[in-house]
Amino acid sequence: MNEFLTKLMDEAAKAGIEACEAYIVERDSFRAMVTEGEITEYNTNATRGLGFRGLVNGRMGYASTEAFDNDAIAQLVRGVVESAELSEDTDPVFLYDGSEEAPELNLTNDELARLDPEVKLERVQEMEKAIKAYDPRIDKAAHNMLQTGRHTVRIVNSYGLDRSYTEDMCLMYGQATAKQDGHVSTGFFGKGGRSFDVLDAQYIGSEIARDAVDNLGATQIPSGSYRVIIHRAAMTDLLDTFCGVFSAETAQKGLSLLKGRIGEAIAADCVTIVDDPLLLDGLEARPFDAEGVPSRAHTVVEKGVFKTFLHNLKTAHKDGVQTTGNASKAGYASSVHVSPSNFYIQNGDRSFDQLLADMGDGVVITEVSGLHAGANPVSGDFSLLSKGYTVRNGKREKPVEQITVAGNFYELLRNARAMADDLYFPLGGIGCPSIDVGELSISGC
Repeated sequence: MNEFLTKLMDEAAKAGIEACEAYIVERDSFRAMVTEGEITEYNTNATRGLGFRGLVNGRMGYASTEAFDNDAIAQLVRGVVESAELSEDTDPVFLYDGSEEAPELNLTNDELARLDPEVKLERVQEMEKAIKAYDPRIDKAAHNMLQTGRHTVRIVNSYGLDRSYTEDMCLMYGQATAKQDGHVSTGFFGKGGRSFDVLDAQYIGSEIARDAVDNLGATQIPSGSYRVIIHRAAMTDLLDTFCGVFSAETAQKGLSLLKGRIGEAIAADCVTIVDDPLLLDGLEARPFDAEGVPSRAHTVVEKGVFKTFLHNLKTAHKDGVQTTGNASKAGYASSVHVSPSNFYIQNGDRSFDQLLADMGDGVVITEVSGLHAGANPVSGDFSLLSKGYTVRNGKREKPVEQITVAGNFYELLRNARAMADDLYFPLGGIGCPSIDVGELSISGC
């Protein structure tokens, strides 16, 4: 690889590419699904790819390959030159000079990487057994999935930057169906981490089954305005949908209502939002971003006050600020954009039960769906099919479904009353605690 990269950089210089960068990703992955005791999916895969970008007359061109020979070098150089010539983006673009050291993060787990496939299959089968054993009303356990993987990212550029990191991860999740008196409900839960011990089959299976059983007998409630607590899983889905409003790239395109509002109070003082790529428990932890810029934690909203957008080198230059190290690539072949790392709303100081007690009467929203069609990331408006349960005198009362919760993300942040202390990262880098959001409109019967 080193010989290939040296020759690639040399040929790029000969072709008039002013500065260039190679972004190499190597992945080994395992994926298995069990449904009703049968292995319905089994896949292992190893891939390696290289994304190449370079500056030609001040414009950035892109090319990529999965081959590593002389023909690939010629194709990459030619691709970058042609791509740059066709680019209509006239904003200044940059490569990182590597002047700052990146932090050292231990993101690997050799024990996980060495696990036999049979051990992994046994674990996901144990989870399915735990689902079925939880309650006689469990009718079916389906799409029970376990995934493990190791990937290495390396960035090398013509300014002398050469840094890399390797990461291990594992995920296990599943779905169950419960039946009683003609009523059917489903449940879902999952957990991820960097140690196989995180995948507790009994715990994850029980949570999947509990979610299904707890929804049995759910009905609609009358339409109206209700006090609402959004459970951590549903709140994570909402934050995931709207987190783009905190991106400088989105704001510079005029697609974020937060543009021009740094320093303003945009949320209740109980709301603090953090982006922390150094959080080892987060599945988006990394020592540097997709441009090689060292990672740092940033408080995006502090006690309700908007502190910073998330930036890469290009957006930071445009706004006259320092990058936050949030350059991202969807894959080795993609262009550079901006996205969060471990992005979360900070925990509160109350238990979930205390949140219920403080609310008294109201509704807890445990699940939202239709986010692609029912949420507008530009305006912040949402109208989402939801599930949950009613609360009376601070205690769970009865499950509800087929209700539609409507509101606005920006108003939700401003109206937040309290956070629970149950911060949760479901299966990725977005996390939330449960939040008392005040009143929301609910459409039911």
